[in-house]
Amino acid sequence: MGSDRIVHVILALVPLILSLTVHEYSHAWSAWKLGDDTASRMGRMTLNPIAHIDPFGTLLLPALMLWSGGFVFGWAKPVPIDPSRFRREVSQGAGMAITASAGPLSNLVLAVLGTVGLGVYYRYSTAEPGADAVVALLSQIVLLNVTLALFNLIPIPPLDGSRVAAWLMPYRLRNQWHAVEQFAPFLLIAIFFFGGRLIAGPSRFVIGLLESLLRAIA
Repeated sequence: MGSDRIVHVILALVPLILSLTVHEYSHAWSAWKLGDDTASRMGRMTLNPIAHIDPFGTLLLPALMLWSGGFVFGWAKPVPIDPSRFRREVSQGAGMAITASAGPLSNLVLAVLGTVGLGVYYRYSTAEPGADAVVALLSQIVLLNVTLALFNLIPIPPLDGSRVAAWLMPYRLRNQWHAVEQFAPFLLIAIFFFGGRLIAGPSRFVIGLLESLLRAIA
């Protein structure tokens, strides 16, 4: 029984590590396209998971959550971005918003690809529904990436959505926003506990769209 649970935890970590790796790579790649090669020079513009793994956020915490029977969630090492290195025609605010949104966007792309793969598999597979490891893996990839994308788009520091919010925010509110950013560690703890409620509605909407795509393919 214990060995089966260990195998379950290891296999469940694979989609998480894949998703977080693509997320961080997308940050690095988008920054590089805008002229900032900081992440590239530090070896972070790669799809090698080892470059992005945070021992606690990518491995230990998700493993403990899985072992206890809860949902899986985690994070990777943040990609370093230097907005002063963006090309002249790219403002720092816009550049930070673009590089920040690249991560969640990549997770939505993975969710769509997982849905397409699931639909194709349903269409041609003869396996019993619900009893297939491939179906379980692809379903987890879809749900996990929808959650990662929407969670990171919450406009509260230090999540990716806060960079987009800072860019769109009127100048008269910038000082207050910078004051809020000082409480980022505490806000992150609050988001960890209550973020699921914030994205519950959007998650149902996005998953509903993906289910429509799945039915169209299958």
